[in-house]
Amino acid sequence: MQTGRKIIHLDMDYFFAAVELRARPELRTKPVAIGSPKARGVVATCNYVAREFGVHSAMSSLRAQQLCPQIIFLPPDFDKYRRVCYQIRSIMRSYTPLVEPLSLDEAYLDVTACRLHNNTATAIARALKQEIYAQTGLTSSAGVSVNKFLAKIASDWQKPDGLTVISPTRVASFVRGLPVTKIPGVGKVNARKLHDLGIKTCADLQTWEEHILVKRFGKFGAVLLERAFGRDDRPVQPATVRKSLSVEKTYMEDLQTAPAFAKEIAALFAELTQRLAKAGEARPIYGIFIKVKYADFVITTKQATNLPCAVDEFQRLFADLYRSRRAPVRLLGLGVMFAPPADTPTKQLHLTISPS
Repeated sequence: MQTGRKIIHLDMDYFFAAVELRARPELRTKPVAIGSPKARGVVATCNYVAREFGVHSAMSSLRAQQLCPQIIFLPPDFDKYRRVCYQIRSIMRSYTPLVEPLSLDEAYLDVTACRLHNNTATAIARALKQEIYAQTGLTSSAGVSVNKFLAKIASDWQKPDGLTVISPTRVASFVRGLPVTKIPGVGKVNARKLHDLGIKTCADLQTWEEHILVKRFGKFGAVLLERAFGRDDRPVQPATVRKSLSVEKTYMEDLQTAPAFAKEIAALFAELTQRLAKAGEARPIYGIFIKVKYADFVITTKQATNLPCAVDEFQRLFADLYRSRRAPVRLLGLGVMFAPPADTPTKQLHLTISPS
């Protein structure tokens, strides 16, 4: 389209489970999930055998066991997954320096200037998939198109081990039949609003004027219309800047008392300080935030700036948040927000450990 870009979105197939099954080939034909089988556990990912029973990532382990009583849970090993991820990213960067990781198991590549395989994006994607499989034994699914939005849609079209191409000449016809729920950012709430307006496909969305969509959906209304026509001018950005860092924990038993809250916040703060030290992040911290998921799965967050990043400040932030909704707590999370590199605050906040 207008950008003239050649973009690949590569998504590793059931990555965590696939890495584990390399060493456990006898489990390949059985339903396998990565996570804890305990009542408070959550499925991190699962293989396609398990998905045939309706199991999916982020599902509670209890629900997964109800859907598939024979499911096998394997504990996660994130250090192992990171090592494999670095190996895969090294392969990607042998094709182009323009690699934008989205997570351990997916990334965008801009191969517009890649001279391998006659600069044919489809051939590059096929070769990339083959090389990753040859070096790691893992399959991946790739989407090829003219921008990030369409490439990501395409990579999910034929899984596992798929390769889908949306060429410039196919874009218009492809997006017309695309459900609006495929547009990133259209979750349950926005999908319901769109469906209430009679908008179910991108073809429906194309008939609306931008100012009306903006009035109903805010700035996202303009994005919706752009995506409905298959437009996305965002470049692949290899040097992503971390905006925040956080830790969280889901508890086997709900937290209900002040001593329990204080103890867990202190433990999470200790973990957060370790992660900050390990990350080696040199930018100043300009704010802190806390996340709470209650027993009824309602999630609330609260953030504050111009506060020292200290355990007692997190305790106070939690107290302010909890005061508005006193209920048993299922999950706690603590995090910090980093100042943008080009917009450093005049007052730098230092990480300090205060007595709880």
